[in-house]
Amino acid sequence: MSIWGKIAGAATGLAIGGPLGALLGGLAGHYAIDRENDEAADLQEREVAFSMGVIALGAKMAKADGVVTKDEVSAFKDVFKVPDSELKNVARLFNLAKKDVAGYESYAKQLARLFQDDRETLKAVLDGLFHIAKADEVIHPSEEDYLASVARIFGFSDTEFAYIRARHVHAKERSPYDVLEVDPSISDEELKKHYRKLVRENHPDRLMARGVPEEFVEIANNKIAAINQAYDEIAKERGL
Repeated sequence: MSIWGKIAGAATGLAIGGPLGALLGGLAGHYAIDRENDEAADLQEREVAFSMGVIALGAKMAKADGVVTKDEVSAFKDVFKVPDSELKNVARLFNLAKKDVAGYESYAKQLARLFQDDRETLKAVLDGLFHIAKADEVIHPSEEDYLASVARIFGFSDTEFAYIRARHVHAKERSPYDVLEVDPSISDEELKKHYRKLVRENHPDRLMARGVPEEFVEIANNKIAAINQAYDEIAKERGL
């Protein structure tokens, strides 16, 4: 079953709770999680929590610039691989989150607690939100302020947020060092070591093992592409 099918029918059987659980309760049906395999069940809960968080925060952000554009809706469908059979369910959840009286802070705080020991997954949430924000080719100042606020709730510093942001702006507007999260003074050897670590940590298989659904693999692939491009620029500059 796809993650969207799980979300559409997950009104019972999950231990997410909090504002995300309340939002989930607004959907009909149920998806029974097999608790005989606790490891698999925990992974499924993480998948649903991650996806619910991106949907909820994406819905709240969609109006950050004052309007929800068709490009943003299309980006949500295409980047997150929503099958036509689940469009109505996902649209319903998106609208529930948009109208929910709970502020985005409550969703962000719950995700920060759920993934407090997994900063790479929290970065993946921000990557997903950036994909939605830049769908109309412009990241509006209000959207960037929103994303920066979510990043702070997640526990990221302003510098760390700048590194995450760097991967989502046009290549000519960013420093390849920021994309790789390093200072230009880094040695060649440390640069190579750090680059390999980034690629390893952001491999799609590794993200899925932490609870990022396979439908979000394009986000990981785009991130790896930005990391590779940045490294290639620096390697060429340094003659590596």
